[in-house]
Amino acid sequence: MMLVDELLQKPYWIIDILPEQVPADSPGQFFDVEKYFLKGEQLSAIKQKHINLVLKLNCYRCVSIDEEAECNPSPERIADEMRSRYIYIMLDGAMVLSEPDDTHMTVFDPDEETLQLIRTLAVGEGLYVWQPQQ
Repeated sequence: MMLVDELLQKPYWIIDILPEQVPADSPGQFFDVEKYFLKGEQLSAIKQKHINLVLKLNCYRCVSIDEEAECNPSPERIADEMRSRYIYIMLDGAMVLSEPDDTHMTVFDPDEETLQLIRTLAVGEGLYVWQPQQ
């Protein structure tokens, strides 16, 4: 299994509430809208979507937390960890980064099959998967 530091250097995709990256010159009010979604109930609802996606992904892939050897910790532990701290969710050769206080997650170095599965599961949660312009 690749180490976290190595995976952070690999190509990545964003799992987000928005369908694509907001351009820097957008006439909208991205930062005010983001601030709204980062509050209490809104953020809790988004985090639950993130948890649901990871747990559903765990039906198809072995999941571990950070660089622990334990495969498939309990769904309750995964959910609790995702709600409480910055966490690396390892799955096969890929990794999902989840932060408790953010509206998106980042998936690093998924193979095509895993990326397609994540996209399918994201749609079911009302989330989108896109690759940032680099």
